[in-house]
Amino acid sequence: MVKIHGLPFSTCTTRVLACCHEKEVEYEVIPVNLMAGAHKQKPHLDLNPFGQIPALQDGDLTLFESRAITRYLSKQQQGTDLLGGTVAEQAMVDVWCEVEAQQYNPPCSAVVQQIVIIPAKGGKTDEEVVKINLEKLSKVLDVYEERLAKHNYLAGDFFSLADLHHLPYTHYLVHAARKGELITSRPHVSAWWERISTRPAWQKVSQNMKR
Repeated sequence: MVKIHGLPFSTCTTRVLACCHEKEVEYEVIPVNLMAGAHKQKPHLDLNPFGQIPALQDGDLTLFESRAITRYLSKQQQGTDLLGGTVAEQAMVDVWCEVEAQQYNPPCSAVVQQIVIIPAKGGKTDEEVVKINLEKLSKVLDVYEERLAKHNYLAGDFFSLADLHHLPYTHYLVHAARKGELITSRPHVSAWWERISTRPAWQKVSQNMKR
């Protein structure tokens, strides 16, 4: 059983938890008290020297950075094949994992940060930042719409790590930031989101997330 040091509503933690469910990997969540600053102190800094969550322990192996953790978990033999069955499929998974990290996540996370997280901490939403990042995200989703018009999933016609990586922040974009029209206004993106967000693995994880 792996140990996951994080929180069940954290986007990066839920990315790892969803992967565990898809790969049928047993896990235990070790809560990290962010309010008390536990992530910036030892012993957590021994697990992640950058003071962030999550961190994973699998026997003597310790990993941090959620996308690296999911790649590690995806190499387990059981459960859903998230990496593709051929070299070409694996290459496409890598491409769209990079797209998520470099093109999709920055504007999506910025919107969620401004609309959901900052106000929750007593701050004020910067509407200009929201506007700029919504525009960036719209352009990215236009590319997705074209891609998903040809394939059911981003890497091809199979669910992969590339799709899974989109789940946490898109969940908050739709349910907490109330920007679901970005998804529903694009029919192929909307159908894709319906397919991936209703997967049993994600349903188990997302029920513990805030809406």
